[in-house]
Amino acid sequence: MGAFWVGERVRLRGVEPGDWGVFMRLAEEEELSGDLVQVPRSAERFRAWAGEEAGASGDGDRFRLVVEDVVTGDAVGSLGVNRADPRSGSFEYGVTIGDGHRRKGYAAEAVVLLLRYMFDERRYHKAEARVFAHNEPSLALQRQLGFVEEGRLRDHMFHSGRHHDLVLLGMLDREFANRHR
Repeated sequence: MGAFWVGERVRLRGVEPGDWGVFMRLAEEEELSGDLVQVPRSAERFRAWAGEEAGASGDGDRFRLVVEDVVTGDAVGSLGVNRADPRSGSFEYGVTIGDGHRRKGYAAEAVVLLLRYMFDERRYHKAEARVFAHNEPSLALQRQLGFVEEGRLRDHMFHSGRHHDLVLLGMLDREFANRHR
């Protein structure tokens, strides 16, 4: 793995079959925070998913990566490109950092590494993120990185017994270059 995927705090790497426990923990934490309620999944289902993800060829534009602490080697979260449209030059990403590792700079550094790859290597023009309106820490992260709120989908997502607004944010490649070079 080249230095391109390594920052001061984090290393981004592909999913390995043994990472199933990390993704199971992240899913449990997501549910406890009230961000997403899903049908319980077995440890075996997480094992199978991680095995499939580790063996997936990937298309270069949609993928999932593990965020590791560069010093300890501990997996602290994940991020990935969920949707990519080469024709329009836009992609949507998401990042999740485990409870015990938040507010330490992991997410910001991981996202900058990802954006640098998508803008500089894959030549995309626009990054997009969708964040629940009540998730102030995530909204603050996006704004800190230079994302601009482009819209709000009212009562768009239903979870935890009620509807929630979804905030749409975007950043253009030139905005990234001006801010993160």
